[in-house]
Amino acid sequence: MTEQTSATDRGSSAIEAERKAERLTFSGASRWVIIVFTLAAIGVAINQLFNLRLGGYSLLEGMYLYVLAGLFLSLTFITFRAYGPPSPDVPWYDWVLAAATLVITGFFVFTADASLDGGWEYAAPDRAVWASIALYLLILEGTRRAGGLVLFCIVLLFSLYPTFAEHVPDPLNGFTQPFTDVIPYFMISSEASFGIPMRAFGNLVIGFILFGAVLQFTGGGKFFNNLAMALVGGYRGGAAKVSIFASGFMGSMSGSVISNVLTTGAVSIPAMKKTGFSARYAAATEACASTGGVLMPPIMGATAFVIASWLSRPYVEIMLAAAIPSLLYFFGLFVQIDAYSARRGLKGLPKVDRPAVMQTMREGWLYIAVFALLIFLMVAFRWEKTAPFYAVALLLVVNQFNKNDRVSWQGFLNIIVSVGRTLSELVAVLLGIGMIVGAFQATGLTGPLANELVHMAGSSLTMLLIMGAVTSFIFGMGMTVTACYIFLAVVLAPALVQAGLNELAVHLFILYWGMVSFITPPVALGAFAAASMAGANAFSTGFEAMKLGGVIYVIPFFFVLNPALIGQGPLLEVAIVLSCALIGVWFLSAALQGYVAFLGPLNSSTLSTVMRVVLFLAGLCIAAPIGGILGLSHLMLTLVGFALAIPPLAFARRAAQN
Repeated sequence: MTEQTSATDRGSSAIEAERKAERLTFSGASRWVIIVFTLAAIGVAINQLFNLRLGGYSLLEGMYLYVLAGLFLSLTFITFRAYGPPSPDVPWYDWVLAAATLVITGFFVFTADASLDGGWEYAAPDRAVWASIALYLLILEGTRRAGGLVLFCIVLLFSLYPTFAEHVPDPLNGFTQPFTDVIPYFMISSEASFGIPMRAFGNLVIGFILFGAVLQFTGGGKFFNNLAMALVGGYRGGAAKVSIFASGFMGSMSGSVISNVLTTGAVSIPAMKKTGFSARYAAATEACASTGGVLMPPIMGATAFVIASWLSRPYVEIMLAAAIPSLLYFFGLFVQIDAYSARRGLKGLPKVDRPAVMQTMREGWLYIAVFALLIFLMVAFRWEKTAPFYAVALLLVVNQFNKNDRVSWQGFLNIIVSVGRTLSELVAVLLGIGMIVGAFQATGLTGPLANELVHMAGSSLTMLLIMGAVTSFIFGMGMTVTACYIFLAVVLAPALVQAGLNELAVHLFILYWGMVSFITPPVALGAFAAASMAGANAFSTGFEAMKLGGVIYVIPFFFVLNPALIGQGPLLEVAIVLSCALIGVWFLSAALQGYVAFLGPLNSSTLSTVMRVVLFLAGLCIAAPIGGILGLSHLMLTLVGFALAIPPLAFARRAAQN
């Protein structure tokens, strides 16, 4: 009980800090510094990504990343306090740290040419060594403020790891290097703090974060909520179904589970409770919908862009690959809510509380047009780096003709402040976890560690996947999603790929299992945040969210074993496994809720419990896109699943007739 209470307290404090951060408003000098620095960074990004060569000069990639790091890391000290709750009051020493960050990153900007020519990452002069150490300390402090104490400790340990690697037993034994060689490598090379994570930020993330913020501030969130309410709000359990669509979409834009819960949950949770959902169930629904939003194309938060850079693939490939697993997750959530509503006779929202579809479309067609433009530019022209800027420009221009949600000059400045805070937090975290990547590169451990993990698993693919899932879940509890992914992409992904699994499927597997901790006790921050808003018990909400989001625990195993479930395969095979997966998820959801849509209930008796277990097993057999289980081929396993499903389905039909 004590452990559970402490876990709940930790979760509550993190949620309260997030809630205060959402309400935080800056004024005076700090507000204008955030605005000026953010606009300057966006301007530099536009110049670089569009190759405008303003002033007749183009930055080297390293110089470009140093500029972004200097601007946003300095904002980290202005927007995040060293200790205590979030506050807009910036103490004098944080101004000093912000200024020091600008000076030191400015040094690296102006010496980038000499650094490249002289190979400073391996043989830095004394002045570069001292500048590297100073920037290292600033990054550590920025990571602590933005990412929390757990992430700080992990980054600190791994950043020092190359200095004692030879004294660590296998499989983590590596080459040892002096501290004064390791830190310049972290700060100057393209393999550490300014490696893949920051390159993904500079090339992709910054534009999409800006797009998501502008879309929300110009009324996009309200439009999609109204559209969901108009389309599905009238059906049974309509308030919860609206939550799925609205929270899922908003989560895709924001990339943050907790902030999405705190914003959309303020509307969806009271609406669900008003129409008959228990507080626990309403909170669990919101938590699951917000978690799924981060996995849903087209934006998917920052991590998807890091995956694209890590694998050197177009972001469109990542987006399309994530579409089927996301569809299955939300389909399972939708079916469970429908079954729950049917069992309890819950009605939809009354007509007076629902907007008209045509009126909603007339008022918000702009947002659909903007999304269509964004996807068209990414798919047809492969303008992934520049497409969000075109979409933002269109959105801001056309918004001025929308009298209901027209953005004022003050509103525009609020958008910039929000973007600056978000990007400063992300940059501080990315710079920190980049050192984890650098530590494994510096010690030459990446390849040998993959071999050791495969050996530890006894060459068993199943054991290796279970090890991967558990590791991802554990790290997901203490890190942000992006930090968790990058760490495991270095440590775990090579071992899974070496075992013969599809590389893209492996990276999505890590992403999915890193997200599981948001709805799984003992941490379950997404569920705890929703529970605090609904007035429900935190742990019971967490367990309810586990049941509602149950698909998230099995789908990653399915698509990593058969990449057809991420669209990697012949069209016919993809269509077959997707159809079977949808039927299997339907049966799994029906078994979990005790009601089969279109047929009837599996009532609470001993026999019905047996039927639910049988239907659950049937769903697994049908949804699993693999063979080899009990010596059965994929086709035979699917047929066995359908055969197992017949008795529970007949039982539900009979129960409905009686």
